Amino acid sequence: MSDQEPAPKLHVDADWKAEAQAEKERLAAKEAEASTNPDGNTGAPGELPEANFKSLMGLLASQAVMGLGAYPDPETGQVVVDLVGSKFAIDLLGVLEQKTAGNISDEESKELSEVLAQLRSRFVQIAEAVAQQQMKAGAEGMQADTPPPGGVIETP
Repeated sequence: MSDQEPAPKLHVDADWKAEAQAEKERLAAKEAEASTNPDGNTGAPGELPEANFKSLMGLLASQAVMGLGAYPDPETGQVVVDLVGSKFAIDLLGVLEQKTAGNISDEESKELSEVLAQLRSRFVQIAEAVAQQQMKAGAEGMQADTPPPGGVIETP
């Protein structure tokens, strides 16, 4: 792409941003809950949470959400979408669901199913938005310079 041509931009509407923020807050609450000790006290700052099923699930879900652009790059402020990394984290959660079937509590099973459904839905939304942006960029004659899926998406 020449210096004069602007980079492709993706407009993300306020509804999606609100949904992403709500998902971020929900996952943060779950991670905080997972880091609570059995006696109800949270660990001191800097201490690692208890290594348990919910912590593992929260870690993988957080990686998937990050790959779906929920967090901007701290250096550039731009939203970075990593569809491949996000899909991998979602697939790992799917494997976890399959391999633990019948071996975890009903509550854990339900939570894992809900998280997977939400992440898969969000993945489809973001993948479609990226594909639309690439099609638009291709129509404008910038096919050779379009970033691969999982590139940088700028928001207004």
